[in-house]
Amino acid sequence: MQTLVRYFILIFPPLLLFQCARVSSPTGGEKDSLPPVMTNASPKMNTIFFDKEEITITFDEFIKLKDITKQLIISPPMDQDKYKIKPQSSVAKKIKIELLDSLIPNTTYTFNFGESVLDNNEGNLLPFFQYTLSTGAVIDSLEIKGVVTDAYEIETEPYTSIHLYPIDSTYTDSTIFLKKPFYVTSTLDSVIYNFRNLKGGSYEILAIKDVGSNYVFDQNVDKIGFLEHPITLPQDSIINFRLFQEEPNLFWGRPFFINKRHIGFGYYGTPDPSQIEVLSKVATNFSSLITRNRETDTLDFWFKGPALDSLKFGIKEVDTTKVFTIKFKKEIKDSLIIEPMFSKIIELRDTFKIKTNLPITKVNPDLIKITNIDTLDVPFSVHLDDNFDRVALEFDLQPNDHYKIRLSPLALVDFWGNTHDTIFYQVKTKAISDYGNLNLQLIRSDSDPFVIELLNKKGEVKGSYDTANELDYYQFPLLSPGEYLFRYIRDENGNKKWDTGNYLKKIQPEEVLYSVKPVDLRANWDVNETLRIPDKNTQIIKTTTIIDTTDTEKKFQN
Repeated sequence: MQTLVRYFILIFPPLLLFQCARVSSPTGGEKDSLPPVMTNASPKMNTIFFDKEEITITFDEFIKLKDITKQLIISPPMDQDKYKIKPQSSVAKKIKIELLDSLIPNTTYTFNFGESVLDNNEGNLLPFFQYTLSTGAVIDSLEIKGVVTDAYEIETEPYTSIHLYPIDSTYTDSTIFLKKPFYVTSTLDSVIYNFRNLKGGSYEILAIKDVGSNYVFDQNVDKIGFLEHPITLPQDSIINFRLFQEEPNLFWGRPFFINKRHIGFGYYGTPDPSQIEVLSKVATNFSSLITRNRETDTLDFWFKGPALDSLKFGIKEVDTTKVFTIKFKKEIKDSLIIEPMFSKIIELRDTFKIKTNLPITKVNPDLIKITNIDTLDVPFSVHLDDNFDRVALEFDLQPNDHYKIRLSPLALVDFWGNTHDTIFYQVKTKAISDYGNLNLQLIRSDSDPFVIELLNKKGEVKGSYDTANELDYYQFPLLSPGEYLFRYIRDENGNKKWDTGNYLKKIQPEEVLYSVKPVDLRANWDVNETLRIPDKNTQIIKTTTIIDTTDTEKKFQN
């Protein structure tokens, strides 16, 4: 069996990268590769005591503005009905900004066009073009820069806003939910931001994935990154953020009719089924069951008993109960649908599972039969999922085997006592040589709780450990060939999962690290990996390897 031994460490996403590309003149050819050049501005760039109603910026060629409503960042923020900008859908040599309202006195304004300015002919980009003015006597010149990375995902979404609030007598922790920041900038299509033209003082600084583009923190939809304490300018100049989604506040939608035995309860956040109460007077043989829809944010309320024309529900909230009456329409009957969760091939590390569209409340193992390639009976156990829509048949899968599974009527019975016809399934397993094995040695200086997960190229978890062993050595056997990454979670509270943060409680999300590069695992290979876990809050991590290419190739040949 082939063996590969490699050594590398875990890293944070890049934290200190602030080198910008410089545009140079073309070395030859007739194609224009230069971006537009500003030739004039009226009033001039960095003007002070600004008191005009219009700004005109002139370029050396015809330009167009791409995604200007998304790209233009004005700081301090201005509502879009307070200014007009041209051109919008045409081309011109000038950008005109018409100001429809007065500006704040003694304030430096910046108009950051991001990556919206292009030349009309070749589409050459003028990146991060910015116009600055001041309504006072000076142009503020302090700046902050840094990197915004996702606290959990390996990739960070573009266009994250950075908000800056002066700490004054009006500022409270709720300000970010209600008021626009005094300064704002954006990472645009990278993870790097650069806040310029700032005034000295004490500030609350935040990174927000501003989904609604409204310059406030919408807790249910926006991601946020924050510091535990305010910053002070000019002392603080490099600030990095970890962006995370808070646990959303629970919000219930209006219940809706699906059929005469099925009501849907939409929600946002983490639902609590105990908050739903039937207020109608119902017969003694009325019964109900609540399951969670796997495709939408809905709780499915199933019920049975005498025929009804409506049901009244109460949904408990913090200090009140909302009451809803659902009137029944023409009945739409549901038929029990049972499907396997595997096609013809089942992996040796998997469990054969069946999914249903209606809740299953009874499983009769005596009416289920599994045989192998030799037509011998295979012992198994049955597990019904807590959501009543998954049935697992657990049995010992052997390589190069062929299994037949038969479910006789009444093997599965739904909430209303309905069952199915006789069902047959067939699955095969592959040879041991079709798989690879991955062995992991952790090297770390602490003994804190952690979770280590193995991810495939799709980001699916293909193996995990949440309990340390004496050697910090972990095996991931029988893996399909492909690329894999390791994810290491510092499990601060020891609950064996990643926990997000909370702004108002000043709780940061638990730290997540990813391996430097993917492991290329091939069939019939054993790969031994060593991961060095950096100390907490390490800023810069370097990658090393203990095996050179020549040595590695020799090991492949053994």
